[in-house]
Amino acid sequence: MKEVIAIIRPNKANATKESLAVLGFPSLHACKVVGRGKQKGILGEVSFPVSPELEKQEGGMKYVPKRMISLMVDDQDVSLVVAVITKINRTGQIGDGRIFVCPVENVVRIRTGEKGKTAI
Repeated sequence: MKEVIAIIRPNKANATKESLAVLGFPSLHACKVVGRGKQKGILGEVSFPVSPELEKQEGGMKYVPKRMISLMVDDQDVSLVVAVITKINRTGQIGDGRIFVCPVENVVRIRTGEKGKTAI
């Protein structure tokens, strides 16, 4: 099993979630995150008020609002999930995001006690 973590533009989150659901990956976690890479700002892309600590500073934004999507997938599904996330989120501009693929040692469903692949 693998965990696929994608840091993407806020305006691409819904399309990403919908595309993954259509392909059979409806279970995921999504949250608002802030961080910073090399780009230093996408203020014109956000559709919500930006708090003062995120506002543009000299040379860019202090932190950039993004969305983080995380899902657990079988090893054989990783390339499909990565390809879908990449296709939906690639604009060719700075700030398209990153995808991280991490190993998952085990999964346990709390309600039933199922483990491994069946617990996903």
